[in-house]
Amino acid sequence: MSAKHLRGVKPAIRPDQEPLTRAPKAPAWFSTYAREEWKRVLPVLVARRVICAADLAQVETYCLMNGLVKQVEVERQLAGGQIDPKMFGVQNRAAQTARQIAATLGLDPVSRARMGQPAEDDDDTDNPLAVV
Repeated sequence: MSAKHLRGVKPAIRPDQEPLTRAPKAPAWFSTYAREEWKRVLPVLVARRVICAADLAQVETYCLMNGLVKQVEVERQLAGGQIDPKMFGVQNRAAQTARQIAATLGLDPVSRARMGQPAEDDDDTDNPLAVV
């Protein structure tokens, strides 16, 4: 297979060999919004068995960026709905970063589709060529 056929094709997300078995607490220094996102997504990632301790920094960054998007929106609403171009830029970049990280973690529909269904144990009872 040539390399040009692999352009833009992301590898399938598979269960980790050493997945976390429980969701750790959110870092104490998180904002309220980042903490809410942590509590929302970490149990999902743990249940899917796709997150290990080494991935927590990436999850932290995702939660921080998602929390920043929410914080900027709340502050905009409290300011009477005025759009500050600088804060809109901050919000836009945070949303883009959160979206990119979400895709690597399997938190969007396309990356979840790549994950597929977990492989079930093969039962060779219906296979006439199975070695018994």
